[in-house]
Amino acid sequence: MELEFERENIVGYDTVAEVTLCQEETRESIVPDACPDILRIIDVCGQANLTGKQAQEGAAQVNGTVTASILYQPEEGGGLRRMEISLPFTCRAETPGLTAEGKVLACVQLRSAEARALNPRKVLLRADVAVEITACQPKELSLCSCVTEGQNEGICQRQYRGEHYYISDVQEKPFTLDEQIRLKQNQNGGAKLMACQVKPLCTESKIIGNKLIFKGSAEVALLLQESGGALISERESLPFSQIMEVAGSGEDNDCDVTVEVTQLTYEEIGEELELSLEMLAQAQVRCRRTVVLLQDLYSTACQTECKMEVRDLCRAGERTNIPQSVRELIETPNGVRSVVDSRLCLSNVRQSREGQDLVLSVDAKLAILYESEDQSIQCVRRSLPISCRMECGEDVGCRCRCVCPSEVYAAPAAGGVEVRFNLEFRCVTWKRCRVPAVCAVDMGAPRERGSEGGPSVVLRLAAPGEELWDIAKAYGTTTEEIAQANELEGDVLPEGTMLLIPSIH
Repeated sequence: MELEFERENIVGYDTVAEVTLCQEETRESIVPDACPDILRIIDVCGQANLTGKQAQEGAAQVNGTVTASILYQPEEGGGLRRMEISLPFTCRAETPGLTAEGKVLACVQLRSAEARALNPRKVLLRADVAVEITACQPKELSLCSCVTEGQNEGICQRQYRGEHYYISDVQEKPFTLDEQIRLKQNQNGGAKLMACQVKPLCTESKIIGNKLIFKGSAEVALLLQESGGALISERESLPFSQIMEVAGSGEDNDCDVTVEVTQLTYEEIGEELELSLEMLAQAQVRCRRTVVLLQDLYSTACQTECKMEVRDLCRAGERTNIPQSVRELIETPNGVRSVVDSRLCLSNVRQSREGQDLVLSVDAKLAILYESEDQSIQCVRRSLPISCRMECGEDVGCRCRCVCPSEVYAAPAAGGVEVRFNLEFRCVTWKRCRVPAVCAVDMGAPRERGSEGGPSVVLRLAAPGEELWDIAKAYGTTTEEIAQANELEGDVLPEGTMLLIPSIH
């Protein structure tokens, strides 16, 4: 007899790669004719934009551009001058299992940028870029739950019931944000834009029906030069709210949304800055689903042999925010009269284990632009290692992102600049579970019964750790028959007691 099974197909995505690639890009550039010769480079303010990504056979490719504003003191004196350099980059991650039908999520980050004057008319730009790549491949998981009704006479089945937490959809949506920002004015007139940086941050996301609603803000940092030559900084928060279509979702599902800048353009018109932001929202939707697996099977009428496969399932864990407060003194080679601007860049989160603890580490890279006591503009850079711990078993996976939800406070102090800021390690955990399951059954010869040479009742001592199911399967009877014959309640076997094992005729 050939058995037929009821099967459940779960269509989703499998994460085939999660990797962070770090690479250095360099470019030599000539100072534009309209700009004066360089005496000294003060600072480099950069913006990394995601311009493209592609899933290929066995590889994921990401393209981007670094736009750097180089601030320098000219040989002719006067206020600081600015020149802009664009530096394209491409990175490629080997991802076995990925095909052209897969999807790639990418986050690009400029970890640091510096420039050196090769001569008064030529500069060398060096940019350290980090690209986080998550490659997702469509996957259909077929689960055998039970024998079809009408074929289960004499068939005993053991089922596993549990939860499967998986990626049900991967989507993205481009959108544009156009804003007018009024620049600060003083009594001598308007201020001139020297540098502009944008960091988008998604602060809220939820699913209603098949709609994913997400909200956040684009945090804009401006560096301005007043008509008298003094530098000032300005911050603007530009809110956004968008809707994205997602498939096969429910309101109790989880969604992770990241937003990347794909293009930044701006133009000064009078006292206002016309800012145009093209951004890309990337979303992963994770679904909780109750699954039933056929874990074992036998027949009381025939010899059976089950073919087994191991199914990899996950159970949803917790979402945890771990706050960290940082306070440091950044030493400077000379006295600080005032702080002009402070910038913070966070590296990707590294994970390591110490016993049952998961150690999460990040590098906070600070750039402080300040006016020294001799009234010259200087820049100091420091990298601060920051870590935290969370209790997490070895069979628990964790996905973590670190963000700075508020501005960096920086002020002159004895010996340098005092900085204070808050970080949040935003973690999502899940527990891996490997479950053996039946995928096929071979039905053999009929079992021998008591009237044909086999005993009708067997006395049997249960071995330590042996279950009622194991004994019933070995003798071709049912758990109910054994429990009734021995007046057992439930599936717990009494230790050191002989069991009557009846045969089914």
